[in-house]
Amino acid sequence: MIPLWVQLAYLLAAICFILALKGLSGPKTARQGNIIGAVGATIATIAVFFQDEDGLDNVPLIIIAVLIGSVAGVVGAYKVQMVQMPQLVALFNGVGGGAASLVALLELNSITGFLDGLTSQGASNEVAEATPTMMLVFTVFTIFVGAVSFAGSCITFGKLQEILPTRPMVFPGLPFAFAGSFIVAVIFAVMLVDSPSMLLGILVALLGLAVGVLLVLPVGGADVPIVISLLNAFTGLTVAAGGYVLGNTLLLVAGTLVGASGTLLTILMARGMGRSVVNTLFGALKGGSTLGAGEASDRPVQSAGPEDVAVMLAYADRVIIVPGYGLAVAQAQHTLRELVEQLQARDIEVDYAIHPVAGRMPGHMNVLLAEAQVPYEQLKEMDDINGDFKDADVVLIVGANDVVNPAAKTTPGAPIYGMPILSADEAKKIVFMKRSMRPGFAGIENELLFDPKTTLLFGDAKDTMGKLLNAVKAQ
Repeated sequence: MIPLWVQLAYLLAAICFILALKGLSGPKTARQGNIIGAVGATIATIAVFFQDEDGLDNVPLIIIAVLIGSVAGVVGAYKVQMVQMPQLVALFNGVGGGAASLVALLELNSITGFLDGLTSQGASNEVAEATPTMMLVFTVFTIFVGAVSFAGSCITFGKLQEILPTRPMVFPGLPFAFAGSFIVAVIFAVMLVDSPSMLLGILVALLGLAVGVLLVLPVGGADVPIVISLLNAFTGLTVAAGGYVLGNTLLLVAGTLVGASGTLLTILMARGMGRSVVNTLFGALKGGSTLGAGEASDRPVQSAGPEDVAVMLAYADRVIIVPGYGLAVAQAQHTLRELVEQLQARDIEVDYAIHPVAGRMPGHMNVLLAEAQVPYEQLKEMDDINGDFKDADVVLIVGANDVVNPAAKTTPGAPIYGMPILSADEAKKIVFMKRSMRPGFAGIENELLFDPKTTLLFGDAKDTMGKLLNAVKAQ
């Protein structure tokens, strides 16, 4: 029996998780929500040590593991740059799914050991009734889906870190390998529920790893962050199922929250890309996936130096900034904020246009600009600001590409066709800050770069932004 005060601690932790999720839904309350979630996790971790009245086994080993994890978390929080956050999220997600799968395997081992003991005593009726069917169903589900999430998250990490190619990785027979692995895993899972066996459990886990790899390999380019969100939902579901297996209500609540929010986020991100989730996962098999890395164009463009762009900005009445992944890579957000403050001091109206899938994960640009102390009221979502582009004298695009690519509206064969984009092409003048002429994460050329209204400012965003800031000050 779990002590009453431990049950109350779990209830408090569950409330913290719900409040944290609510806080994370907006940039103004995200920091507070993160703190509340951390407090809830701390309460839950401490309460676990007192859940069993007879005490936990292997407490020293558990404490050592907690300390190692805490050190790794603190070091990671300080060392990992904002541009690497999507990779970190993928790793955290994979660890969660892998842990859930391993715990379920250990529970299966306990179940099989208990049943073997009953069998050796000749208690056939007791064996048949000893383990409820639903307990085995949830155990098998956790083993398989947790393994899928772990393996898939490792592949997404490799793609984002560019250890693996960002383009879709397809080979002859991949659909058959995926379908075959999945079908065999389902067959083994049914057999495992009917007759619990550690060998079958391990086989289901291995097949889950194979399915996870084969699921993510064909995903390329800008579709990878959507898959991270989907795998996050998978991990949440495994944690919830694990909570049922372990009889832990808090795990059930936390996993359900993660699974539900991850599912909604996946749908919203896919909608932001103008794609269905199925097309995101399997589009490469029929040529419909974003492509990842592409070749730099050698077509002529109109370029200028910082001084020329400074003149354009200084004499504008309305400027809209479109931030993208290149801003995060260059860590130029602080210099950009200073530039905006200089323009506002000249009574120039300036806003930031935030696309829902800008960067490598949802909210990437919001967090990046919040880090630079950009006021929240200057951050405008796509639906709120798209009607303002036609009135903008200058649109300054910093490290973004796909989110302003007109191909989403004009080229039916393009992999991003149908994706809602920022209407930067409607502005009077367009300035692109780019390192090179290489395409964006979707791997396709942007015709906006060759528009007569467009001027390119080449160079590293941080260095070029500093020169542009000095040139504006000199006006």
